Amino acid sequence: MDAKGRVSIPASFRRVIEASDPNWKSGENPELVIVYGDHRRNYLECYTIEAIEEVDDKIDALPRGSMQRKMLQRMFHGQSFPTTIDETGRLVLPAKLRNKIGLEKEVFFMAAGDTFQLWKPETYEEEEQALADKWMDELPEGFDPLEFLDGAGGA
Repeated sequence: MDAKGRVSIPASFRRVIEASDPNWKSGENPELVIVYGDHRRNYLECYTIEAIEEVDDKIDALPRGSMQRKMLQRMFHGQSFPTTIDETGRLVLPAKLRNKIGLEKEVFFMAAGDTFQLWKPETYEEEEQALADKWMDELPEGFDPLEFLDGAGGA
């Protein structure tokens, strides 16, 4: 990341963002939404336009006036930053977002299908690796996590 908060988006991520932006046309800048809400989150989550619309539809389906709907609206509508990827494939992260997760020079990208996360590398190592280790430690001895995929998505 440079001093102005610009970070290069990997080309494979850009293709997903372009394909998931219904308004994108070749030669234009694809849009995405960065969600920074939830004070317990130590990362920024970048949603494609289709992914954030799916979230919005699910929020809208909750009962009007419910606490769940209010809180999710606050997190996804009130604490998000719509933006575009520039013509050189970079994303500009405002100081407010950089400061929220302590980004300085390096950014760790974590792909998650139609979203991706931006982490301070040290925070990712500390938090996510500890979470993964805890999860693995709770599995039976010799268990292969790929077994969770057996029958996944099948009918």
